[in-house]
Amino acid sequence: MAGGAHFDGGTTKDYPGKLTGFVLLTCIVAATGGLIFGYDLGISGGVTSMNPFLKKFFPSVYRKETADTSTNQYCKFDSQLLTAFTSSLYLAALVASFFASYVTRKAGRKFSMLAGGIIFFAGAALNGGAKDVGMLIAGRILLGIGVGFANQSVPVYLSEMAPARYRGMLNMSFQLMITIGILIANLVNFGTNKIVGGWGWRVSLALAAIPAAIITVGSLFLPDTPNSLIDRGHDDAALNMLRRIRGTNDVEEEYKDLVVASNESKKIKHPWANILKRKYRAQLTVAIMIPFFQQLTGMNVIMFYAPVLFKTVGFGANASLYSAVIIGVVNVIATFVSIATVDRFGRRTLFLEGGTQMFICQLIVGTMIAIKFGTTGEADIPKWYAILLVLIICVYVAGFAWSWGPLGWLVPSEIFPLEIRSAGQAITVSVNMFFTFGIAQAFLAMLCHLKFGLFYFFAVWVFIMNGFIYYLLPETKNVPIEDMAIVWKKHSFWGRFIDDDQDNNGKPPHTPEV
Repeated sequence: MAGGAHFDGGTTKDYPGKLTGFVLLTCIVAATGGLIFGYDLGISGGVTSMNPFLKKFFPSVYRKETADTSTNQYCKFDSQLLTAFTSSLYLAALVASFFASYVTRKAGRKFSMLAGGIIFFAGAALNGGAKDVGMLIAGRILLGIGVGFANQSVPVYLSEMAPARYRGMLNMSFQLMITIGILIANLVNFGTNKIVGGWGWRVSLALAAIPAAIITVGSLFLPDTPNSLIDRGHDDAALNMLRRIRGTNDVEEEYKDLVVASNESKKIKHPWANILKRKYRAQLTVAIMIPFFQQLTGMNVIMFYAPVLFKTVGFGANASLYSAVIIGVVNVIATFVSIATVDRFGRRTLFLEGGTQMFICQLIVGTMIAIKFGTTGEADIPKWYAILLVLIICVYVAGFAWSWGPLGWLVPSEIFPLEIRSAGQAITVSVNMFFTFGIAQAFLAMLCHLKFGLFYFFAVWVFIMNGFIYYLLPETKNVPIEDMAIVWKKHSFWGRFIDDDQDNNGKPPHTPEV
């Protein structure tokens, strides 16, 4: 089947335990780390479309926009300076994720979450009180560091705390919080844009302190994962925590497997060198390609610049923010669909269905814009046409929100063995942030030059990523996180990179239990 990609998770161990209220609560609290990332994704595009903000920090952009009488809707908002401000946060997050990898491994997952929340809070304070561009950029750098720490630690924490059969659902709560953060930011922008006096942008930026405070305070009360406790020498505490989160005392088998994984992990002195070994080729490839492809769906472009996009297709300034709110609602609702289905239908099914949906929608959106704007970028589109375009984009957003959105964080966080897990997640975050930065920086120039062809550009990439999933990603649902090596070993392509006498931990493989 599809290059050997199908794999029945039921042939691996099924540890005793249930979804306890304690584990559900801790995962929800930890997942609030996604709020800071989502809030920033949503707030940036709205604030950079507010004239008072542009007048204060980017007067040249403001003058260009107000003086521009061109009706070319493709190049109207092309400003490298403005996109550099928006996307600079993601370079800071990229660098921070590597430091966060070390902190997460040595000090624990919850400490990284705490650090991320505190640093993001400081960035929100700087941005809210910014007097000049220097303060604004300094705040963005701190925000980026906070995002890097949170995005590195939260998905790993969720995957380690969750029982295997509920791991997809609980891990996706991180993406749910990202979408909620985006929606809240869009609502905030919609409200602050109406503030008389031109200081609404300060409120939008300063309110980022609220999600930062939530994850900061929440992380103080979170327990650390059994995996992390064992890895740091707290074996008794890890056993007690495992019993508590599984809701049963019958955890000896899972505990022994965690200890074995930890012992192997401690033999690895240089995880960054170890992750390059041939036996980890599959995990490394997936950890790089999935976040790479996630950015080439074009979704972050829409969320960054939703107000700009809708202004471009004929909506007024307030209407464009309102449209962004609509997209935010669709994003949240569709993520709930993913949470409800990921552990039933599996990761591959959602990836492929969502990818097909996005591919079709990109073609339709590109064609609709081509019909009205052609290559000149000049048109007066009727309201019904713009509304139809919004509806198609909403279908596209739904496809992303129940596939590449949450799965882009879930799959990389569950595929690595303990000894390279923190390093692997750091790679995922850094690749994600690098291409988030690159796409954000290049999007407006690409729109100006490729015009409606930009949507066909993303459609081609969605087609390619569907092929990658179909042939090269095995199914990982219901597989215990420390038994994941069996999945790669049984894959017809990736199995050739693993020696017959060892699994990915370099030891004799577990005997699968039926």
